[in-house]
Amino acid sequence: MTTYPTIPLKEIEIEERPQERLLRLGPAALSDSELLAMILRSGTKGTNVIVLAKKILQEAGSLHNLSKYRLEDFKKINGIGQVKGLQLISIIELCTRIASPSEKQLLLNTPKKIYQFFEKKTMKLDIEKVWVLCLNRKNYLINSYEITSGIATSSLIHPREVFRVAIRLGCTAIIVVHNHPSGDPSPSNADISVAKNLFESSKIISIDLLDFMIIGKETIGSMQKGYFSFRENKLL
Repeated sequence: MTTYPTIPLKEIEIEERPQERLLRLGPAALSDSELLAMILRSGTKGTNVIVLAKKILQEAGSLHNLSKYRLEDFKKINGIGQVKGLQLISIIELCTRIASPSEKQLLLNTPKKIYQFFEKKTMKLDIEKVWVLCLNRKNYLINSYEITSGIATSSLIHPREVFRVAIRLGCTAIIVVHNHPSGDPSPSNADISVAKNLFESSKIISIDLLDFMIIGKETIGSMQKGYFSFRENKLL
């Protein structure tokens, strides 16, 4: 594997620079740090971009850990300011979306399918988020919306926010999904209170609440399913 001293990039042999190697050999031939250097484009005073990329990977420990970094985490690394930090979190988000299944004409008619749809979206999250899935009459997904981040309390998951997007899209049914970063999908008292509140509101607005689901991990919790469906457990 090519090694890079802490010298200006322009002093490295042209054929050994990441861009030239990418053109000549293709992306599979580049190391993780070289690919990261292609995104960063430039280093800092006294540190070329390859060394900076290696430093980032060393700080994170692995590419998987790097995928969990936020802007404030990147900015703690010497040589990474706001612009480079934003570049990095943008490419991480893009990779996450590419890895997610296509949302067009996606049939979400069972809790298992909904869990599979959200598994990759939630596996790296260390905070709680809430999504609303807007469906048509045949339970095909029209669109999904993240409506809040934080603890899932009734003050954060307000029916007004949940049903606003459903009314705007003119959908006939919704599913509300939220994750437990602990991995245990067992419902809390707050989850139960929120689900009941949303269900009562759905009857008034005449938009069906098909389910309220909690996403966790298959290896955690008493049910070992990775999710808890209020509809499946007859709580709606």
